[in-house]
Amino acid sequence: MWKILLTIYLNGFISISMKKGYPRIPGNTGDHQRRLDNFDDVIKDVNELLTDSQEFWPADYGNYGPLLIRLAWHSAGTYRSSDGRGGGNGGRQRFEPERSWPDNTNLDKARRLLIPIKQKYGEALSWGDLIIIAGNTAIQNMGGPLLGFCGGRADALDGSDSAMLGPSKEQETLMPCPVNGACKAPLGASTVGLIYVNPAGPMGVPVPKKSSLDIREVFGRMNMNDTETVALIGGGHSFGKGHGACPAGAGKPPKEDPINPWPGNCGKGTGNDTFTSGFEIVWTTNPTEWDNEFFKNLLLFDWQIYKGPGNSFQWTMKGDKRPAAPSADGKTKQTIGMLTSDLALLHDDSYLDIVKKFASDQAAFDHAFANAWYKLTTRDMGPVTRCIGNNVPPSQPWQYPLPPTPSNLPNFSPVRKAIRKILNKNRGAIGKFARLAWQSISTFRSTDYLGGGNGARIRFSPQKDWSVNKNLNKVLYLLRPVKEKFGESLSWADLIVLAGNTAIERAGGKRMVFCGGRTDALDGEGSTDLKPKITGDFYDSLAQLKEFMKLMGLSQREFAVLNAGGYAIGEQYGCDGLFCKRDVQAFKTDYRLSNRFFAILQSKDWIKHTVYGNNQKRMYKASDSHTFMFSTDVMFKEDSELNDVTNQYVYDNEKFLDDFAAAWTKLANADRFDGPYGNLCN
Repeated sequence: MWKILLTIYLNGFISISMKKGYPRIPGNTGDHQRRLDNFDDVIKDVNELLTDSQEFWPADYGNYGPLLIRLAWHSAGTYRSSDGRGGGNGGRQRFEPERSWPDNTNLDKARRLLIPIKQKYGEALSWGDLIIIAGNTAIQNMGGPLLGFCGGRADALDGSDSAMLGPSKEQETLMPCPVNGACKAPLGASTVGLIYVNPAGPMGVPVPKKSSLDIREVFGRMNMNDTETVALIGGGHSFGKGHGACPAGAGKPPKEDPINPWPGNCGKGTGNDTFTSGFEIVWTTNPTEWDNEFFKNLLLFDWQIYKGPGNSFQWTMKGDKRPAAPSADGKTKQTIGMLTSDLALLHDDSYLDIVKKFASDQAAFDHAFANAWYKLTTRDMGPVTRCIGNNVPPSQPWQYPLPPTPSNLPNFSPVRKAIRKILNKNRGAIGKFARLAWQSISTFRSTDYLGGGNGARIRFSPQKDWSVNKNLNKVLYLLRPVKEKFGESLSWADLIVLAGNTAIERAGGKRMVFCGGRTDALDGEGSTDLKPKITGDFYDSLAQLKEFMKLMGLSQREFAVLNAGGYAIGEQYGCDGLFCKRDVQAFKTDYRLSNRFFAILQSKDWIKHTVYGNNQKRMYKASDSHTFMFSTDVMFKEDSELNDVTNQYVYDNEKFLDDFAAAWTKLANADRFDGPYGNLCN
């Protein structure tokens, strides 16, 4: 029923939108392929839109290019490396909380302009792709450089995946920011509700030197280096203008007034009366032409601070000779200016050197911006193998490319047999192999498609140095004879996963179909932010546990059975993490994969306890026996949602074994991408 109502609503909205003055794009609707793999027609449509100024929101300088660049920037620029959240994939800027961020003021108008194009292509074109294409096309239309386009974004159904960006209860619980404006990592921006930093300076205090520190910190949270940072700031401010026509503001955001958000409280609210950021400013004399004037202006003039008409601190040139740009409506002139975050580039030695380079070398600026913009808009898309389109660049270093799959894969049956021989001689290897595979595959992050078993980066730093991976070098040593026997045809990545599968099957698990073809990375790059966030530490919280599941792309049920498997057959000694036996005394000879975790958990009362040994460890102990659980284990009894999952497996071992095999296989193959939507193993 809800789908029918939604369809009626959308059809009605589109019909009404045509009457309200939305531009109509000629062409068929509904007859495109389900997903586009050639975006040339979309680019043509956007180009036609750019100079078709609409009465409801007149185009500054007669070109919507700067507006659409801002739209794309603010969609993609939410990405942060700490947990891979944010970015343009999903097109979640359409929903709360992003929709109502102060930094996204009036971007509802930009999306409104794009509705006819979205309507034309329907499901074949996602909002996520359309928004980035619109920004790319605008840059190119105004003479700017591009590296290419990675298509394949899939639209989210709501904004729930942005909840952790804030403001939300989830963000406040897991990533609180006691002083908004001084937010720390793992949050991405310095201010919840802004994309990067406060352009007026930290906490609104216009001190360029302090702003430069803020910029490096915040851009670093999305893995941008100094050159990329300066290129993006200068490139973004090579186009368009800021809007702060008066102190009255933009009006209520969509969450408060979804019918008429941000109407503008200055005059008529549009054109020269627009209020968006509160800064009434233009950076160059040609706001719709690509050049390096921004950097030249920074260096050429002396700057003094003043309060603009929007009551915000901004900077203007000293002296009588002050270049000006046309006003947004072309009827007057507007003197160029700068923001505190722009002047910050002059108050840092590294940034200043780059500013000087770009001011004197247009080609260097072009190259740096094209690469930085592609990284900005594509960082959340994962490896290049997930990209589609007719203009996809070669794999970039930040996509952590892997070597090609070995041309002649081995027959995996003899490999299994060789692994079984080790297990026959060493029953303890069951837990070792299962733990090794788990620690490799559980690095997968569904938010930005990093990590996973493909590449076997667990062999390198930083993964091999994580405390949770201690002693796994010894497990790799156990498998070395198998690797040497089959040579280059067998990757470490395949061997690690197959060893885990074989160990699980030897422990009584269901036979699992193995999908080979993984390849080995040459280093551990791309792993810095993948360190497990849940390891059985006593102070892990319920909110952290549930977030951990989401990051891996697992349901609560899937994670529950995998955690229970780690309890049952995990490694016994010298072990850290979830695939470790909690109670060596009770299960020192029991290598069976079973549902006993759930049965034991539900049948006993649990009390806090300190386990003494080489390292004191806080755990939970059964009140009537020497049986132990991690704090995160006990949550499967205490939390109502997780307890409901627990109850489904207490008396059904067969269901547990089936679901464990399915969840394990899903995670083991999660990084085997076949384009943006498929999986090579399905």
